[in-house]
Amino acid sequence: MRSSSRKPLSPEAKALLDAMPTRRGLLRGVAAGGALALTGGALAACGTKGKNPTAATSSAAKVCATPDVSATERKLIFSNWVEYMDTDEKNASKHPTLDAFKAKTGIEVTYREDINDNDEFYGKIRTQLTECQAIEPDVVVFTDWMAAKLIKANQVAKFEPTKVANFQKNLAPSLKGRAFDPEMVYAAPWQSGFTGIGYNAKVVKTPVKSIDELLTRADLKGKVSVMTELNDTMGLILLSIGKDPANFTAADYDAAIDKLKKAVDSGQIRRVAGNDYLTDLAKGDVGACIGWSGDVIATGADDENVKYVIPEEGQMYWSDNMLIPITSTHASNAMALIDYYYDPKVAAELAAWVNYICPVAGAQAAMKDIDPDLVEDSFIFPTDTELSKAHAFMTLADDVRKDYERKFRAVIGA
Repeated sequence: MRSSSRKPLSPEAKALLDAMPTRRGLLRGVAAGGALALTGGALAACGTKGKNPTAATSSAAKVCATPDVSATERKLIFSNWVEYMDTDEKNASKHPTLDAFKAKTGIEVTYREDINDNDEFYGKIRTQLTECQAIEPDVVVFTDWMAAKLIKANQVAKFEPTKVANFQKNLAPSLKGRAFDPEMVYAAPWQSGFTGIGYNAKVVKTPVKSIDELLTRADLKGKVSVMTELNDTMGLILLSIGKDPANFTAADYDAAIDKLKKAVDSGQIRRVAGNDYLTDLAKGDVGACIGWSGDVIATGADDENVKYVIPEEGQMYWSDNMLIPITSTHASNAMALIDYYYDPKVAAELAAWVNYICPVAGAQAAMKDIDPDLVEDSFIFPTDTELSKAHAFMTLADDVRKDYERKFRAVIGA
């Protein structure tokens, strides 16, 4: 592991970071409205065919041997979900922490907000990765269960510990020792978050307090959206029927599917959405939805009618992870980016914008110099007690997940 004597930021990079504004002034209004109080019980770029790296076949899966040209090509492509990066208030195409990274390292980053759904995005790159063919992104962001799938399939590159020393040192203790990456060499959490209920008070006059209300309340008929992500939608429905998403049976899952089907068949659910659910909520095309905490809270900062509610049954807890595709030709550049975002000050700058759970130890202390009002924000720095009241979705065997996905897709029509 590399020592902590990391090179200081250049004057240009420091100036960019020090000048970067945060959203806290807007978020105060959301918090004051009471929408953030903790209640209830117990976070995808198009593939393109390219040169075929040298490939070898193993008994488990094809293993790719890809040359790293980072030393001569100081660039990378970063594919992420939308609204997941700090943005300059005057120029939406600029991202201050990425600009500071370029100033510090000389690495040019092409940043894309082109992930809408884990399955959808993976479907665009799966064939190329399986065949050891190049895809465009050098860093992709996938949720835990999909990250585990790629790791098992030998489709992501292994980190060199000396090149991700900040990550190895500063990953939050609660995220260490994950079953799919126990040695922290494949997946670096970008952000973690909660899944609960979002609603638009212009459309829905009475707050939506539970998943049961969301799926059955008469005044919400035809005004509800749920997510294409199985773990989010089915995890919350399992909670609504009194089952633990981290430990449930096939019969429990079928009962939850039946509840979802009734809501679909009755016309309660207007649509099933990926990351684009947020546009529908903000425009009032739907009145209430299953949504991600940071998205809804950030939207509520600009529109006080948009609220995030922790369902009475509880909320889901997840992480989205930075991965380096096995066919990336800029793996060292990608590791430099990953390590950069595990500097506590940079992580705090990012957290002040995206409003998700920060995965970097030390960022909470660094936040004191960025925005003191965010230091105790429970949606960025939840306590261990608060995390214990959130629920993870259990890890499923491949054949079981395939069967559950089939049933889920059959109901939602996706």
